[in-house]
Amino acid sequence: MIEDSFSRQLHPYWPKLQEKTRQWLLEKRLMPADKVREYADGLCYTDLMAGYYTGAPDEVLQAIADYSAWFFVWDDRHDRDRVHGRVGDWRRLRHRLHAALDAPRHHLHHPDPLVAGFADSVLRLYSFLPRTWNQRFAGHFREVIEAYDREFRNRTAGYVPKVEEYLALRRLTFAHWIWTDLLEPSAGCELPDAVRKHPAYHRAALLSQEFAAWYNDLCSLPKEIAGDEVHNLGISLITHEGLTLEEAVEEVRRRVEECIAEFLDAERDALRFARELADGTPRGRELSAAVRASVGYMRNWFSSVYWFHHESGRYMVDSWDDRSTPPYVNNEAAGDE
Repeated sequence: MIEDSFSRQLHPYWPKLQEKTRQWLLEKRLMPADKVREYADGLCYTDLMAGYYTGAPDEVLQAIADYSAWFFVWDDRHDRDRVHGRVGDWRRLRHRLHAALDAPRHHLHHPDPLVAGFADSVLRLYSFLPRTWNQRFAGHFREVIEAYDREFRNRTAGYVPKVEEYLALRRLTFAHWIWTDLLEPSAGCELPDAVRKHPAYHRAALLSQEFAAWYNDLCSLPKEIAGDEVHNLGISLITHEGLTLEEAVEEVRRRVEECIAEFLDAERDALRFARELADGTPRGRELSAAVRASVGYMRNWFSSVYWFHHESGRYMVDSWDDRSTPPYVNNEAAGDE
Protein backbone atom coordinates (compact mmCIF):
# COMPACT_ATOMS: atom_id res chain seq x y z
CA MET A 1 0.00 0.00 0.00
CA ILE A 2 2.79 2.42 0.86
CA GLU A 3 4.90 1.66 -2.19
CA ASP A 4 1.88 2.11 -4.48
CA SER A 5 0.34 5.23 -2.91
CA PHE A 6 3.24 7.18 -1.34
CA SER A 7 6.25 7.99 -3.50
CA ARG A 8 9.57 8.15 -1.70
CA GLN A 9 11.10 11.63 -1.37
CA LEU A 10 14.49 12.67 -0.02
CA HIS A 11 15.76 16.16 0.79
CA PRO A 12 18.65 17.10 -1.56
CA TYR A 13 20.72 18.06 1.50
CA TRP A 14 20.66 14.44 2.76
CA PRO A 15 24.30 13.41 1.96
CA LYS A 16 25.62 16.45 3.86
CA LEU A 17 23.03 15.89 6.58
CA GLN A 18 24.28 12.36 7.16
CA GLU A 19 27.88 13.54 7.40
CA LYS A 20 27.13 16.43 9.76
CA THR A 21 24.90 14.40 12.09
CA ARG A 22 27.60 11.74 12.30
CA GLN A 23 30.08 14.49 13.28
CA TRP A 24 27.61 15.91 15.81
CA LEU A 25 27.14 12.52 17.51
CA LEU A 26 30.93 12.31 17.88
CA GLU A 27 31.42 15.90 19.05
CA LYS A 28 28.66 15.59 21.64
CA ARG A 29 29.94 12.15 22.74
CA LEU A 30 26.47 10.67 22.29
CA MET A 31 27.84 7.44 20.82
CA PRO A 32 31.34 5.95 21.14
CA ALA A 33 33.51 6.60 18.09
CA ASP A 34 33.69 2.92 17.14
CA LYS A 35 29.90 2.59 17.21
CA VAL A 36 29.46 5.77 15.15
CA ARG A 37 31.87 4.39 12.54
CA GLU A 38 30.24 0.97 12.43
CA TYR A 39 26.56 1.72 12.92
CA ALA A 40 25.58 5.40 12.47
CA ASP A 41 24.93 5.38 8.73
CA GLY A 42 23.24 1.98 8.80
CA LEU A 43 20.81 3.09 11.49
CA CYS A 44 19.38 5.55 8.90
CA TYR A 45 18.37 8.21 11.43
CA THR A 46 19.09 11.02 8.97
CA ASP A 47 17.27 9.19 6.17
CA LEU A 48 14.12 9.23 8.29
CA MET A 49 14.14 13.01 8.72
CA ALA A 50 15.39 13.77 5.18
CA GLY A 51 12.44 11.78 3.85
CA TYR A 52 9.95 13.69 6.03
CA TYR A 53 10.68 17.44 6.08
CA THR A 54 11.72 17.49 2.42
CA GLY A 55 11.27 21.23 1.86
CA ALA A 56 12.84 22.49 5.08
CA PRO A 57 15.75 24.95 4.90
CA ASP A 58 19.05 23.10 5.29
CA GLU A 59 19.81 24.52 8.74
CA VAL A 60 16.32 23.61 10.00
CA LEU A 61 16.62 20.06 8.70
CA GLN A 62 20.07 19.74 10.28
CA ALA A 63 18.75 20.82 13.68
CA ILE A 64 15.83 18.41 13.38
CA ALA A 65 18.04 15.52 12.28
CA ASP A 66 20.48 16.05 15.16
CA TYR A 67 17.56 16.26 17.59
CA SER A 68 16.08 13.07 16.12
CA ALA A 69 19.42 11.24 16.47
CA TRP A 70 19.58 12.47 20.06
CA PHE A 71 16.03 11.14 20.61
CA PHE A 72 17.05 7.64 19.51
CA VAL A 73 20.11 7.71 21.79
CA TRP A 74 17.88 8.88 24.67
CA ASP A 75 15.44 6.07 23.94
CA ASP A 76 18.33 3.60 24.12
CA ARG A 77 19.58 5.08 27.42
CA HIS A 78 16.07 4.80 28.85
CA ASP A 79 16.01 1.13 27.82
CA ARG A 80 19.47 0.33 29.21
CA ASP A 81 18.77 2.14 32.50
CA ARG A 82 15.68 -0.04 32.92
CA VAL A 83 17.42 -3.27 31.87
CA HIS A 84 20.27 -2.64 34.34
CA GLY A 85 18.05 -1.34 37.13
CA ARG A 86 19.59 2.14 37.17
CA VAL A 87 16.58 3.79 38.78
CA GLY A 88 18.54 6.69 40.27
CA ASP A 89 20.32 7.42 36.99
CA TRP A 90 17.01 7.57 35.15
CA ARG A 91 15.41 9.80 37.79
CA ARG A 92 18.32 12.27 37.61
CA LEU A 93 18.25 12.31 33.81
CA ARG A 94 14.52 12.98 33.79
CA HIS A 95 14.90 16.03 36.05
CA ARG A 96 17.91 17.34 34.09
CA LEU A 97 16.04 17.21 30.80
CA HIS A 98 13.21 19.26 32.29
CA ALA A 99 15.80 21.80 33.51
CA ALA A 100 17.50 21.90 30.09
CA LEU A 101 14.18 22.75 28.43
CA ASP A 102 13.91 25.81 30.70
CA ALA A 103 17.48 26.99 30.19
CA PRO A 104 19.23 25.13 27.36
CA ARG A 105 22.11 27.61 27.20
CA HIS A 106 23.03 26.83 30.81
CA HIS A 107 23.23 23.10 30.07
CA LEU A 108 25.46 23.14 26.98
CA HIS A 109 28.45 21.90 28.98
CA HIS A 110 26.68 19.51 31.31
CA PRO A 111 28.85 16.49 32.24
CA ASP A 112 26.21 14.06 30.96
CA PRO A 113 26.56 14.13 27.15
CA LEU A 114 22.87 13.32 26.76
CA VAL A 115 21.88 16.47 28.66
CA ALA A 116 24.43 18.65 26.83
CA GLY A 117 23.41 17.26 23.43
CA PHE A 118 19.75 17.86 24.21
CA ALA A 119 20.47 21.45 25.26
CA ASP A 120 22.38 22.07 22.02
CA SER A 121 19.65 20.67 19.78
CA VAL A 122 16.83 22.44 21.65
CA LEU A 123 18.66 25.78 21.56
CA ARG A 124 18.98 25.47 17.79
CA LEU A 125 15.33 24.50 17.35
CA TYR A 126 14.29 27.47 19.49
CA SER A 127 16.05 29.85 17.10
CA PHE A 128 13.71 29.44 14.13
CA LEU A 129 10.28 30.61 15.35
CA PRO A 130 8.91 32.96 18.04
CA ARG A 131 8.89 32.31 21.78
CA THR A 132 5.28 31.13 21.64
CA TRP A 133 6.33 28.18 19.47
CA ASN A 134 9.26 27.44 21.82
CA GLN A 135 6.92 27.33 24.80
CA ARG A 136 4.55 24.98 23.02
CA PHE A 137 7.39 22.69 21.95
CA ALA A 138 8.74 22.63 25.53
CA GLY A 139 5.29 21.82 26.91
CA HIS A 140 4.88 18.95 24.48
CA PHE A 141 8.32 17.58 25.29
CA ARG A 142 7.64 17.72 29.02
CA GLU A 143 4.72 15.37 28.36
CA VAL A 144 7.09 13.06 26.46
CA ILE A 145 9.55 12.96 29.37
CA GLU A 146 6.79 12.10 31.83
CA ALA A 147 5.41 9.43 29.49
CA TYR A 148 8.88 7.86 29.32
CA ASP A 149 8.90 7.86 33.11
CA ARG A 150 5.55 6.02 33.12
CA GLU A 151 7.05 3.47 30.74
CA PHE A 152 10.04 3.07 33.05
CA ARG A 153 7.76 2.41 36.02
CA ASN A 154 5.54 0.05 34.01
CA ARG A 155 8.54 -2.02 32.93
CA THR A 156 9.88 -2.09 36.48
CA ALA A 157 6.53 -3.47 37.67
CA GLY A 158 6.08 -5.76 34.65
CA TYR A 159 2.80 -3.98 33.90
CA VAL A 160 1.38 -4.29 30.38
CA PRO A 161 -1.09 -1.42 29.68
CA LYS A 162 -4.50 -2.29 28.28
CA VAL A 163 -5.01 -1.41 24.63
CA GLU A 164 -6.68 2.01 24.99
CA GLU A 165 -4.34 3.02 27.82
CA TYR A 166 -1.40 1.96 25.71
CA LEU A 167 -2.57 3.90 22.64
CA ALA A 168 -2.89 7.10 24.69
CA LEU A 169 0.58 6.58 26.18
CA ARG A 170 2.02 5.79 22.75
CA ARG A 171 0.96 9.17 21.38
CA LEU A 172 3.30 10.68 23.95
CA THR A 173 6.23 8.25 23.85
CA PHE A 174 6.27 8.41 20.06
CA ALA A 175 6.17 12.22 20.43
CA HIS A 176 3.27 12.75 18.00
CA TRP A 177 2.98 16.46 18.74
CA ILE A 178 6.73 17.11 18.72
CA TRP A 179 7.12 15.89 15.12
CA THR A 180 3.94 17.80 14.22
CA ASP A 181 5.32 20.99 15.85
CA LEU A 182 8.45 20.62 13.72
CA LEU A 183 6.37 20.89 10.56
CA GLU A 184 6.16 24.62 11.26
CA PRO A 185 9.86 25.63 11.19
CA SER A 186 10.16 23.32 8.18
CA ALA A 187 7.40 25.28 6.45
CA GLY A 188 8.80 28.60 7.75
CA CYS A 189 5.67 29.68 9.60
CA GLU A 190 4.24 29.34 13.10
CA LEU A 191 0.60 28.27 12.75
CA PRO A 192 -2.02 29.88 14.99
CA ASP A 193 -4.20 27.69 17.19
CA ALA A 194 -7.19 28.16 14.89
CA VAL A 195 -5.22 26.49 12.09
CA ARG A 196 -3.39 23.79 14.08
CA LYS A 197 -6.54 22.75 15.94
CA HIS A 198 -8.81 22.88 12.91
CA PRO A 199 -10.30 19.36 12.53
CA ALA A 200 -9.01 18.98 8.95
CA TYR A 201 -5.39 19.78 9.86
CA HIS A 202 -5.44 18.02 13.23
CA ARG A 203 -6.89 14.77 11.86
CA ALA A 204 -4.37 14.51 9.03
CA ALA A 205 -1.49 15.20 11.46
CA LEU A 206 -2.75 12.64 13.97
CA LEU A 207 -3.27 9.91 11.38
CA SER A 208 0.22 10.37 9.96
CA GLN A 209 1.70 9.94 13.43
CA GLU A 210 -0.59 7.04 14.39
CA PHE A 211 0.53 5.18 11.28
CA ALA A 212 4.17 5.73 12.20
CA ALA A 213 3.73 4.58 15.80
CA TRP A 214 1.74 1.47 14.91
CA TYR A 215 4.03 0.53 12.03
CA ASN A 216 6.93 0.89 14.45
CA ASP A 217 5.15 -1.48 16.83
CA LEU A 218 4.64 -3.97 14.02
CA CYS A 219 8.31 -3.92 12.98
CA SER A 220 9.81 -3.75 16.48
CA LEU A 221 7.65 -6.52 17.98
CA PRO A 222 10.39 -9.23 17.67
CA LYS A 223 12.98 -6.89 19.22
CA GLU A 224 10.66 -5.92 22.06
CA ILE A 225 9.54 -9.47 22.84
CA ALA A 226 13.23 -10.48 22.98
CA GLY A 227 13.92 -7.58 25.35
CA ASP A 228 10.99 -8.35 27.69
CA GLU A 229 9.26 -5.10 26.77
CA VAL A 230 5.69 -4.40 27.90
CA HIS A 231 4.91 -1.45 25.59
CA ASN A 232 3.80 -2.54 22.15
CA LEU A 233 0.33 -2.67 20.65
CA GLY A 234 0.88 -6.32 19.77
CA ILE A 235 1.92 -7.16 23.35
CA SER A 236 -1.17 -5.38 24.75
CA LEU A 237 -3.41 -7.31 22.34
CA ILE A 238 -1.81 -10.63 23.31
CA THR A 239 -1.97 -9.90 27.04
CA HIS A 240 -5.41 -8.32 27.37
CA GLU A 241 -7.37 -9.46 24.30
CA GLY A 242 -6.18 -13.08 24.35
CA LEU A 243 -4.80 -12.98 20.79
CA THR A 244 -2.06 -15.29 19.61
CA LEU A 245 1.13 -13.72 18.29
CA GLU A 246 -0.02 -14.32 14.71
CA GLU A 247 -3.47 -12.82 15.42
CA ALA A 248 -1.90 -9.79 17.14
CA VAL A 249 0.38 -9.15 14.16
CA GLU A 250 -2.61 -9.36 11.82
CA GLU A 251 -4.64 -6.94 14.00
CA VAL A 252 -1.83 -4.39 14.13
CA ARG A 253 -1.44 -4.72 10.36
CA ARG A 254 -5.20 -4.16 9.92
CA ARG A 255 -5.06 -1.00 12.02
CA VAL A 256 -2.08 0.26 10.01
CA GLU A 257 -3.89 -0.30 6.71
CA GLU A 258 -7.03 1.40 8.01
CA CYS A 259 -4.93 4.36 9.11
CA ILE A 260 -3.47 4.71 5.60
CA ALA A 261 -6.94 4.71 4.01
CA GLU A 262 -8.25 7.26 6.51
CA PHE A 263 -5.27 9.55 5.90
CA LEU A 264 -6.00 9.69 2.18
CA ASP A 265 -9.44 11.08 3.02
CA ALA A 266 -8.06 13.43 5.67
CA GLU A 267 -5.39 14.68 3.26
CA ARG A 268 -8.07 15.85 0.81
CA ASP A 269 -9.88 17.71 3.60
CA ALA A 270 -6.65 19.33 4.82
CA LEU A 271 -5.71 20.51 1.32
CA ARG A 272 -9.22 21.93 0.88
CA PHE A 273 -8.71 23.78 4.17
CA ALA A 274 -5.39 25.14 2.88
CA ARG A 275 -7.15 26.53 -0.21
CA GLU A 276 -9.80 28.17 1.98
CA LEU A 277 -7.10 29.97 3.99
CA ALA A 278 -5.94 31.78 0.84
CA ASP A 279 -8.34 34.70 1.24
CA GLY A 280 -6.41 37.19 -0.89
CA THR A 281 -4.46 38.73 2.02
CA PRO A 282 -0.69 38.26 2.49
CA ARG A 283 -1.32 36.47 5.79
CA GLY A 284 -3.86 34.18 4.17
CA ARG A 285 -1.42 33.27 1.41
CA GLU A 286 1.32 32.59 3.99
CA LEU A 287 -0.88 30.31 6.10
CA SER A 288 -2.25 28.53 3.05
CA ALA A 289 1.25 27.79 1.77
CA ALA A 290 2.44 26.61 5.20
CA VAL A 291 -0.52 24.24 5.62
CA ARG A 292 -0.09 22.90 2.10
CA ALA A 293 3.62 22.27 2.74
CA SER A 294 2.89 20.65 6.11
CA VAL A 295 0.29 18.30 4.63
CA GLY A 296 2.85 17.33 2.00
CA TYR A 297 5.31 16.48 4.76
CA MET A 298 2.63 14.42 6.55
CA ARG A 299 2.30 12.40 3.34
CA ASN A 300 6.08 11.98 3.19
CA TRP A 301 6.05 10.55 6.72
CA PHE A 302 4.33 7.39 5.49
CA SER A 303 7.01 6.45 2.98
CA SER A 304 9.87 7.66 5.16
CA VAL A 305 8.74 5.59 8.16
CA TYR A 306 8.08 2.59 5.94
CA TRP A 307 11.52 2.56 4.32
CA PHE A 308 13.28 3.40 7.59
CA HIS A 309 11.90 0.29 9.24
CA HIS A 310 12.98 -1.91 6.35
CA GLU A 311 16.46 -0.42 5.96
CA SER A 312 17.59 0.59 9.46
CA GLY A 313 19.85 -1.74 11.44
CA ARG A 314 17.76 -0.78 14.46
CA TYR A 315 15.19 -3.46 13.58
CA MET A 316 17.42 -6.22 12.20
CA VAL A 317 17.25 -8.20 15.42
CA ASP A 318 18.02 -11.50 13.69
CA SER A 319 21.49 -10.22 12.82
CA TRP A 320 22.41 -9.34 16.43
CA ASP A 321 24.65 -11.58 18.56
CA ASP A 322 22.21 -11.07 21.46
CA ARG A 323 18.60 -10.48 20.39
CA SER A 324 17.93 -8.55 23.63
CA THR A 325 20.92 -6.19 23.35
CA PRO A 326 21.28 -3.87 20.34
CA PRO A 327 24.90 -3.84 19.18
CA TYR A 328 24.91 -0.05 18.69
CA VAL A 329 24.12 0.87 22.32
CA ASN A 330 26.45 1.75 25.14
CA ASN A 331 25.50 -0.30 28.22
CA GLU A 332 27.47 1.84 30.65
CA ALA A 333 25.88 4.42 32.94
CA ALA A 334 26.59 8.00 31.87
CA GLY A 335 26.79 11.40 33.47
CA ASP A 336 28.56 12.39 36.65
CA GLU A 337 27.27 9.69 39.01
